[in-house]
Amino acid sequence: MPNNILAIVNATGRQAASVARVGAAVGYQIRAHVSKRSLPVAQELESLNNVTLFEGSLEDKKLIARLFAGAEKAFINTLTWGDEVAIGKSLADAAKKAKIKHYIYSSMPDHSIYGKGWPAAPLWAAKFTIENYIRQIGLPATFVYAGIYNNNFTSLPMPLFCMKLMPDDSFEWKAPFDPNIPLPWLDAEHDVGPAVLQIFKDGLRKWSGHRIALAFELLTPTRVCALFSRALRRPVRYVHSLKIEIEVSIPDGYAEQLHAIELIFGKFKAPYFGPDMEPPGGKKEVNGTAGSGSGSGGGGGEGTCVAEARQLWGGWRGIEEYAREVFPVEEAANGRTWMSEEGSDK
Repeated sequence: MPNNILAIVNATGRQAASVARVGAAVGYQIRAHVSKRSLPVAQELESLNNVTLFEGSLEDKKLIARLFAGAEKAFINTLTWGDEVAIGKSLADAAKKAKIKHYIYSSMPDHSIYGKGWPAAPLWAAKFTIENYIRQIGLPATFVYAGIYNNNFTSLPMPLFCMKLMPDDSFEWKAPFDPNIPLPWLDAEHDVGPAVLQIFKDGLRKWSGHRIALAFELLTPTRVCALFSRALRRPVRYVHSLKIEIEVSIPDGYAEQLHAIELIFGKFKAPYFGPDMEPPGGKKEVNGTAGSGSGSGGGGGEGTCVAEARQLWGGWRGIEEYAREVFPVEEAANGRTWMSEEGSDK
């Protein structure tokens, strides 16, 4: 019998929960680490067939040893709580000791390594440090780099991806991204799981040591707003601002991350995943499942950073579908009422 035990860390996160849901549905025995069993996503996962929760701190080495024992595959997305680098290295050491045969780590780039004066985005650079450690210890691994989550958008006053409801019932997104440079987009809850399971299925013979951009569309901010507008049937405008507006209290580390984003993408207009993962000339827009979207590059995204993800999983959810079908539901869950005829959040 093939070993179908899949260990997952931080399983209540969007990426890991997607892997857990899809993996359980197709017959993997999911070992899902959660910080607290009482969290809503943890309770949802526990209700699924083929899922066993492992509750506790990632600093508990005995817990992690039990999580990995007997498993051959693992999906790991470390979080910024605590010392992320120390935890990431400890997880890698434990996986190697447990003889994990395929370790998929969700990494991100460190823009400071390219010698172009770009700063490091601290929350991403930590992941890149962990990736390098995984390589150094010889753990059999593949690295996925997540695009911008579609569901980062909210009408709540959160920095960077606030889709602000205006007095005339239109929306406005203000950010430092150049309005004409395509960015990589990902519906994490819908698409990470199927893509990651295909990587496991293909195996290390194809993906050993490889970096894969997990993004299915390349869209400029202007195009994103046009697709939101079409989905929501109301005006949606993009406003280019080199300064990110911060209207709520945020941790110091996240403030440093936002400042780095202002510089990397606002001032320097650097490639989102770094030049190593974005082919020269691969700056065209790519959206739509078969090139049918307005302004679409379409197809398989050949010659761009979305090509490999589209080969892994052909059923992705684009940002227009997200805006039409999911965004209003998430807004309602956040207590917003703009989507109802009687409602008003202004």
